[in-house]
Amino acid sequence: MYFEKWKPMNPFLIMIFLCLAVAACSGQSISDKVTVKSNPDLKAHSKEFKKEVIRVADGVFVAIGYGLANSILLEGDDGVVIVDTMESEEAAKPVKDAFLKITQKPIKAIIYTHFHPDHVFGTTIMSGKESPEIISHETTLSQLDRMVSVTRETTYTRSARQFGTMLPEGGVINCGIGPYLDFRKNNTVGLIRPNRTFGGDQQKLTIAGINLELHHAPGETSDQIFIWLPDKKILLPADNFYRSFPNLYAIRGTAYRDVTLWVKSLDQMRRLKPEILIPHHTRPIYGEKEIEETLTDYRDAIQFVHDQTIRWINKGLTPDEIVERVKLPAHLAGKPYLHEYYGTVAWSVRAIFTGYLGWFSGNATDLFPLRSVERARKIAELAGGESRLLENAALAYQQKEYQWALEICDHVLCLDTKNQKAKTIKADALTALGEKQIASTARNYYLTQALEVKGDITIAQRKTKEIELVHSIPLAAIFNGMAVRLDPLKSADVDQVVGFRFPDTGEAYTLHVRKGVAELQPWFPENPDIAVTVDAMVWKEIAAKMRNPAIALLKGDIAIEGGTFDLVGFLRLFET
Repeated sequence: MYFEKWKPMNPFLIMIFLCLAVAACSGQSISDKVTVKSNPDLKAHSKEFKKEVIRVADGVFVAIGYGLANSILLEGDDGVVIVDTMESEEAAKPVKDAFLKITQKPIKAIIYTHFHPDHVFGTTIMSGKESPEIISHETTLSQLDRMVSVTRETTYTRSARQFGTMLPEGGVINCGIGPYLDFRKNNTVGLIRPNRTFGGDQQKLTIAGINLELHHAPGETSDQIFIWLPDKKILLPADNFYRSFPNLYAIRGTAYRDVTLWVKSLDQMRRLKPEILIPHHTRPIYGEKEIEETLTDYRDAIQFVHDQTIRWINKGLTPDEIVERVKLPAHLAGKPYLHEYYGTVAWSVRAIFTGYLGWFSGNATDLFPLRSVERARKIAELAGGESRLLENAALAYQQKEYQWALEICDHVLCLDTKNQKAKTIKADALTALGEKQIASTARNYYLTQALEVKGDITIAQRKTKEIELVHSIPLAAIFNGMAVRLDPLKSADVDQVVGFRFPDTGEAYTLHVRKGVAELQPWFPENPDIAVTVDAMVWKEIAAKMRNPAIALLKGDIAIEGGTFDLVGFLRLFET
């Protein structure tokens, strides 16, 4: 056994250590050329987000319009409870300042209603120098861990499009459930992991003399909770209700949201007969009768879309055919809180179909479709060549058939990725479609991608700069992120076992690369090919590019048994 020290002049190990970066993502600056046209209904919806702190009842305040989500202050006898903390430190600071003007009482607890970043990334500011309990459902922990691994890159890219965070000032009309998402390149993540969780369906608490009931209520997320204040008959529904048709599916990319559970959660709320409803997006609603009608309509809209989708599924229709048929009935579609500012019925239909039956439409033609480039080539042949295909795209655009123009341009760009004329037509068609949308998510996505196609913006990643956040990431999340980045060609003939020991946490992991698969196990292997001993905090900082691996090795913070160069070769099997 021996521990080989780092050779400072070796550039390869530095390079592959950096491939483990677990980084938050952000974008770059863009040109100031963007349309400000929008659907008038979407523009009128912005009144929901007038920036202010509303006193809803004695000791109950909600901050609206400071960012994508609301933050709620509950004032008790000798302290306060804050529910949800905004999407960044920068978004949280003015909210915290506004709350301090109301009361200087200490923060006894912060409650997360669910794991979404716009509800948890401002906690360091809200908590300040105090050390309040951070309370959530127990399933929130695993959801937070998933944010930092597996699909983080593509989810960020698509989120940047959905929320329009790359659009220049004036480009975002609103985000459907808030005025904007305050998370850009220089924003700071202020997440603190929950230190008190509850399992099961319900938890009753008394904090600072405030009686609280926390109810597990799956809906927009599986870890979602709503909060009931029984003494005041006030309901905090989290993201299971906001004044828009709900995001039963988010185009940024989400796992299937079980809409039947969402309906059941709304029924739980209705049975409480609240007199005040404080959504975590959009404005409060007052009066038992109005709240009952609103929540009933909301759950009926969700159930209608679910049931009618299943009805047409059972008649053998494909997703495209079902989308054409499922429309909200007039008495629901006309309600302002069911306008499609955020989610849409069409996207919901497709998500429900996939949730029940998977990707296959039922049409055998879809079993083994042509490769995209092959289909594009054949379409071009039918049109009389690529030039004629491009002429048809231009004609479609002139005739305001924007969707058809997009589809033709995609065929052209599949055959020639650098075709500038096709890019111009596609960008113009995307812009035209974006201007028409009532759904802010669709509008922002279209307009952002138009700028990407033109080359005006690139949605890039950034290094994580918050060391406390890095330290809070479980080691398992880092290794899971590695597994999905294994290069199958480089590892096709590899069978190698690396063991990792982390003395400071007592953890150990085995990473076994076996011909294209990286098997991860939470123990140290017998007779590994390579053994690595390093403190977890050091490894996390190296993974996040906060610590120089060369210096860590030189100082003896990392020990390697089996050879530095063997580890170099092993880690180079994983994509950056």
